[in-house]
Amino acid sequence: MGSRKKRMGLLVRTPAEADALMDKLTQAASQTSAWLRAQPDEPLALLRALKFTKAGFHPINGHSLNFIEQINQTWTFATAIAATRLLLVRHPEAEGFVLAPGAHASQDLDIMSVVEGLVGAETCAVTRPTSNRKLAGDLDKLAQRNERYRYAFMMCPLFPSTSRQPQLERAGVPVEVWSIHV
Repeated sequence: MGSRKKRMGLLVRTPAEADALMDKLTQAASQTSAWLRAQPDEPLALLRALKFTKAGFHPINGHSLNFIEQINQTWTFATAIAATRLLLVRHPEAEGFVLAPGAHASQDLDIMSVVEGLVGAETCAVTRPTSNRKLAGDLDKLAQRNERYRYAFMMCPLFPSTSRQPQLERAGVPVEVWSIHV
């Protein structure tokens, strides 16, 4: 099953807990949106501030980030939270999920069931399924795993609903690919 890292991340046991995390994302986005509306209409100065000023906020922890990083983190977490909400409904026997999306993750997969070895998932937010080979890499990684249920979730504007995307799945690889819409 690969190396087992100490499982640290956000524990989500109910849809209401997933909704509360999504509310945190909205609150951080609201704060940054207010800052953005207050900026002077100087195009390069605005772009400089967006790139280099810590005017944004981490979508979950609330600490300062630059605007670009907030965008990236927001959609990374939004995808993982929405996927977890779906998994809570599909797999109540999992006893909840631990989320640790992103490259800094402290566990083997972005989403792992509390019941070890039951459910594992990777998540991504991309402009198209082939962007940076992220989905392909997630499928490669999940193909090597032993969880009973494996999923690759992507948020992508080409798929404007939460639904299974079997045309993106690989024959003989027991991983379901789902699009997520928030």
